[in-house]
Amino acid sequence: MSTDEFVARSHILHRTFSERPSKIVKGDGISLILENGKRVIDASCGPSVSCLGHSQPEVFEAITNHLRDDIAYVYSGSPYTNAATEELADILLADKPGGLSKAIFVNSGSEATDAALKLAVQYWHERGQPKRTHFIGRKQSYHGNTIGALCVSGHESRREFYQDFMSSNVSFVDPCYAYRMKNANESDEAFVQRLAQQFENEILRVGPNRVAGFIAETVSGTTLGCLPAVPGYFKAIREICDKYEVLLILDEIICGMGKTGTMHAWEQEGIRGPDIQTIGKALGAGFVPLSGVLLHQKIFDALSAGSGGLAHGHTFQAHPLACAAAIAAQKIIKRDNLIERSRIMGDKLEALLRKEIGPHPLVGDIRGRGLFWAVEFVLDKDMKTPFPINANFCSQVVKNSLNLGLNILGNLGHTGEYQVDHILVCPPYTVTDGELEEIVSILKIAINQTSRPFVEQVQDGFVEGRL
Repeated sequence: MSTDEFVARSHILHRTFSERPSKIVKGDGISLILENGKRVIDASCGPSVSCLGHSQPEVFEAITNHLRDDIAYVYSGSPYTNAATEELADILLADKPGGLSKAIFVNSGSEATDAALKLAVQYWHERGQPKRTHFIGRKQSYHGNTIGALCVSGHESRREFYQDFMSSNVSFVDPCYAYRMKNANESDEAFVQRLAQQFENEILRVGPNRVAGFIAETVSGTTLGCLPAVPGYFKAIREICDKYEVLLILDEIICGMGKTGTMHAWEQEGIRGPDIQTIGKALGAGFVPLSGVLLHQKIFDALSAGSGGLAHGHTFQAHPLACAAAIAAQKIIKRDNLIERSRIMGDKLEALLRKEIGPHPLVGDIRGRGLFWAVEFVLDKDMKTPFPINANFCSQVVKNSLNLGLNILGNLGHTGEYQVDHILVCPPYTVTDGELEEIVSILKIAINQTSRPFVEQVQDGFVEGRL
């Protein structure tokens, strides 16, 4: 594969070498404006980050005001705090959702995962159980790209180069992937019971006195494509965690902060909440890098009664400017009732996807919640036959969509046993009815273009470009 000339001479090590990246010069609402004047609808918010779109004057003003009137940087390891950091934590935790009462703010979702894992280990040390260092994750999961985060991620291709660094203190159970894993005639209840039993068996195999926590995405993101659990799954997992005092760590870096129609995705699962939760992406809406870890009061109580501090820290932890930007973003979301709007517009997006995309012969499943949706492609609907890896079907859908002025996200490499060719459609909370219709219309054309080598004829009624 040849290297693009621009990529070769650029001093940036771009993530893809073979294709020249287009230069974005500005944002306008939910659209990206390219150097050549082309407008591209950002229907994925990047990797599900820019939930308020790309032009929010109130956030810009909050950033400049903070730089002018407040402190730009405060080291979290110093004997100081600052107003922005304290206020953001108050906004998120004033009502103590699910007993979550404290926050750690870091930069990326990967850092948040690392901080959550270290927090869990410290908790058990403080509780006098230092042997609890084992984590149970799920296959085909993704929690971040640092070594620590990759250790608990079941993303095979991203782990491949770094197998020698992967921790032996991690094991994996199956995800709640009903579309491919539920047996014929198996009820949701039976499927949940089967997965729950597998999880409990793994705790017993490792030894309950060695298991620190179980980590899972409440709604799976890029590996399995906006995949919600079947009803009752997280309730069963919560009960087993409580039975063996295993910490439940929920990763809501991509699916949380309103994206699924509630502030926290776990609020729709009928559980009291997690012991530790990671958040990010929509937290600061992409204007400044920011992620976080939310922890239950019992975690703080154990640390407070023990060493009296957090055995973790980063130079840019709890950065005041990032927190100030997130405060502005969260105030807009609350004032404009955008989480409820995410639910309402999500219902409209689902209806459009099912009506206009669902009938396509290569569309196997459409799933999601709120404004967080995915389309999974298959060679055969009845058999759920996956595409061969080298077909790069979803990547071609993404590429054809981009040529038509639509930015969406595809799966990011081979993730495990099940080949999942999917694209994500998760537009900003501010998306309009007309923009949703345009997004689905363009996506429909792109799917048709990509499908031509695989199907002789598009199903009757699925006419290219017509809604």
